Amino acid sequence: MFNTVLIANRGEISVRIATTLRRMGIRSVAVYSDADAGARHVRTADTAVRIGPAAARESYLCADRIIEAALATGAQAVHPGYGFLAENADFARACVEAGLVFVGPPAEAIEAMGDKIRAKRTVLAAGVPVVPGRNEPGMSDTDIADAAAEIGYPVLLKPSAGGGGKGMRLVTEPALLASAVASARREASGAFGDDTLLVERFVQRPRHIEIQVLADSRGGTVHLGERECSLQRRHQKIIEEAPSPLLDEETRNRMGRAAVDAAKAVGYTGAGTVEFIVSADARADFYFMEMNTRLQVEHPVTEMITGLDLVEQQLRVAAGERLAFGQDDVVLTGHAVEARVYAEDPANGFLPTGGRLLRLREPTQRLRVDSGVDEGAQVTSDYDPMLAKYIAYGSTRDEAFGALRSGLAETTILGVATNVSFLRALLADPDVLAGRLDTGLVERRLGNLARAQTPDHVLVAAVAERALALEPAGDIVDPWDIPGGWRIGQAGWTSWQVAAPGREPVHVRLRGRSEAAEVVVGDGDPHKVSASWDGDRLVVRQGAITRAYGCVRDGGITWLGADGQAWPLTETERLAAARRGVSGAASGAVTSPMPGTVLLVRVTPGEQVSAGQGLVVVEAMKMEHAVVAPFDGVVAEVPAQPGQQVRLGQQLAVISPLPE
Repeated sequence: MFNTVLIANRGEISVRIATTLRRMGIRSVAVYSDADAGARHVRTADTAVRIGPAAARESYLCADRIIEAALATGAQAVHPGYGFLAENADFARACVEAGLVFVGPPAEAIEAMGDKIRAKRTVLAAGVPVVPGRNEPGMSDTDIADAAAEIGYPVLLKPSAGGGGKGMRLVTEPALLASAVASARREASGAFGDDTLLVERFVQRPRHIEIQVLADSRGGTVHLGERECSLQRRHQKIIEEAPSPLLDEETRNRMGRAAVDAAKAVGYTGAGTVEFIVSADARADFYFMEMNTRLQVEHPVTEMITGLDLVEQQLRVAAGERLAFGQDDVVLTGHAVEARVYAEDPANGFLPTGGRLLRLREPTQRLRVDSGVDEGAQVTSDYDPMLAKYIAYGSTRDEAFGALRSGLAETTILGVATNVSFLRALLADPDVLAGRLDTGLVERRLGNLARAQTPDHVLVAAVAERALALEPAGDIVDPWDIPGGWRIGQAGWTSWQVAAPGREPVHVRLRGRSEAAEVVVGDGDPHKVSASWDGDRLVVRQGAITRAYGCVRDGGITWLGADGQAWPLTETERLAAARRGVSGAASGAVTSPMPGTVLLVRVTPGEQVSAGQGLVVVEAMKMEHAVVAPFDGVVAEVPAQPGQQVRLGQQLAVISPLPE
């Protein structure tokens, strides 16, 4: 076995690998970019090496620097985690050439499965069913159009060279194909350096089910059951569970055998995942999609139901050991479910967010938490927005889901908008609870799951916090120092204009001291309110109900969190708001919906545009978002430039209304 292993990754997976290495008595080496100098994975490892600036291509994607770091620290092996160079055959080959063991499959297997066209042909020859489609290398746009017409709409465009949903496009009718092909090629080229596309039939009501395989270098190959991964956004998974509520034992065994056959067809070794698409209406029919030649993000749910540590198994196989068990020894027990916690805004199309983690309280009971961040960490657009994974286990599916919902309710993340409250709502959806899943469910439910209005009690808590901050301290208080001043007979009112997610700015008034105040929200009735601090929690009693909030102030924003939800509240200037009388979009200011990089600018000043017309394309984490005109008008300004780094809310263009 190795005595030193370098982890060629960052974030939660680097922390997770280091944990197993420590348990096995193996020294761990982390690598980090300038943006990650203070990151959790750097502190978790035994040794850490700087490999370059924040840009991934100059650090985590720079194979030479990673290999240099491994050699300089005496590492014998390199574990790539997932993402970055994990499925890069050239990197795997370079490790071997440098005398390092690559903890993963042979470069030849990565190449065979990394090219989706070649992979489909390989597994088809091994008797594994594939989705009908066309996957000839180098298909032109015309070839793709002909193939789509032959297969029949809807069709799915997929990059040949990569996965993770990047560059994937669903096309429902011929008129939409040309723009989808152009966008898919551009995104695939940026993400994988290869714009080759394949086209295949889109399976109606598809379910995404994958099989975990393990193989040693002596010919031993087993599968560890399946994972249900149908709950997705932007073709990327957010909730995964094992086993799938869809499969019966006979189908599970058939899919497992097909996955083993696919792995053997390319001489696979180590841990890998064979992904299948299954119709929700015909579970007996499954089709090969692709093979991920690495550890998967969702591997913990398999670990929970098998009792195996997959990172340990990877290391043992890489060290030349045989698998210590056969297929008949694999027993699946209980149920596990995982939720991915992302810095993203579900109400805004799941676009990435950013900022500093001002408060971070993760679940402490009943859940496994694989986290890559600490309180105070800066979340940027340099890397994937996943912060952590929460994994629950139970003897039944209902028990596991209940534990995960409870854990999410315990979570407080302030300073960065996340998907935690969305995950809680999704896990309580009736179809999800019943196991009636498909990959389009999240999109269909999005309006109900993601667009909650900030409740009045949060506005009450916000002004109570402000009152506490403004009140003089001490047992003897000058009445002239009380917020709102002093009046004969009663205290004066203090007013705030508060902007909150999901609702228009609202006038909130408070009078009295925090231990006995009256609060009025908008035109509502007065509420009797008292507020105090309990450590770092704000405790607010409103009538007979007492609530505790995580609370932190960041400049002009008050962040409040409770029951897994978080609300950024901003005090606005009332008269200015009244004078404006319109939103930023209606006034013609077009802003960036996420932090990222301007990829394309499609208009120039003076150009007439129509409502919904694309103006600018912003990219973050290899995801493109088209920013469109809010109404018919004329382009007045375009401060955005291709290649420019932009903040969330930064102005990209200004549209003037057409003259009447």
